[in-house]
Amino acid sequence: MLSADERGRYARHLILPEVGPAGQLRLKSASVLCVGSGGLGSPLLLYLAAAGVGRIGIVDGDVVELSNLQRQVIHSSSGVGCSKARSAAARIHDLNPHCQVDVHEHMLDLDNALDLIGAYDLVCDGTDNFPSRYLINDACVLLGKPLVYGSVQRFDGQVSVFNRTPMSPNYRDLLPEPPPPESVPSCSEAGVMGVMPGLIGLLQATEAIKLITGIGSCLDGRLLVVDALAMRFRELTLRVDPDRPKIESLVDYREFCRPATSEMESINVMELKALLDSAPGEIALVDVRNPAEAEVASIEGSHLVPLASLESGEAIDQIRSLSEGRRLLVHCKLGGRSARAVELLGQQGISATNVTGGIDAWSQQVDPAVPRY
Repeated sequence: MLSADERGRYARHLILPEVGPAGQLRLKSASVLCVGSGGLGSPLLLYLAAAGVGRIGIVDGDVVELSNLQRQVIHSSSGVGCSKARSAAARIHDLNPHCQVDVHEHMLDLDNALDLIGAYDLVCDGTDNFPSRYLINDACVLLGKPLVYGSVQRFDGQVSVFNRTPMSPNYRDLLPEPPPPESVPSCSEAGVMGVMPGLIGLLQATEAIKLITGIGSCLDGRLLVVDALAMRFRELTLRVDPDRPKIESLVDYREFCRPATSEMESINVMELKALLDSAPGEIALVDVRNPAEAEVASIEGSHLVPLASLESGEAIDQIRSLSEGRRLLVHCKLGGRSARAVELLGQQGISATNVTGGIDAWSQQVDPAVPRY
């Protein structure tokens, strides 16, 4: 039964005919696992706890960083350097002491996914990478657990509900195979407007509450696509692919998402520093990040040639000129876009070397005066 404090706390739910005491008791009896307590996980966790979900599990092995606070609003400045899972749990306890919080201070992986997911009624995906999304999806399919999916990038987002029934679509019906990494850069490379994870996470929380209480029509078989710049919402129909291979076991998802690429010449940032110190005139260092990123931080002596200008072909002649008589090195923020640039240049007969780790590694290992972002 609901206590007097709970009746007061959830009063606005109790007077909704669609929810009422019965729906609130369903929320109190429910258990939800949230994988990730970052941008998507922040609003998810806050609103699930505020709504009265009785048991919430948090899976996250990361720590709070300063750059997280622009969008991961469950954390605070005082929590920088602390466990994200524990930081989120503390905020939930402060918000709603009636909510039991299970803290799992590690990442979801092949060894623990089935045990963790099997202990909850519903799973919410708050991750930001393809190996984790496929792992969560496949584990939910094997265990028969509904999955609330969300993703964000820059000013765009997606939400859906997978695996609500055995006849429902799942993530592999949306994306049978992972896209090439360079085609979908991470938020740390492409950026994200701070409110976007909040918007998508709130939609995920809404779907989770509807699934638990049994009200409304959820996004089963529908993909909601959000364009925040135009403030436009579109809905796409998602159907089960009858030819999709059946999910029968978990696999090595990092290997599954690894692109099949040819061998590429690469160096690390310490090797780059040695080359720049010993023979700067023999090196042409090209930065393929966006101009806005170069305004934040840059390596002295580098030439800014955004990847888009290489993909369009307009900068190929510029690169040929830069590399004449010199060794061509290419860097970006983390190494993914520069690898794509090296591949594109190779197709044009231009030999180049990728700088692994990019300017982020340069800031950490070579020159701390170069800002990280």
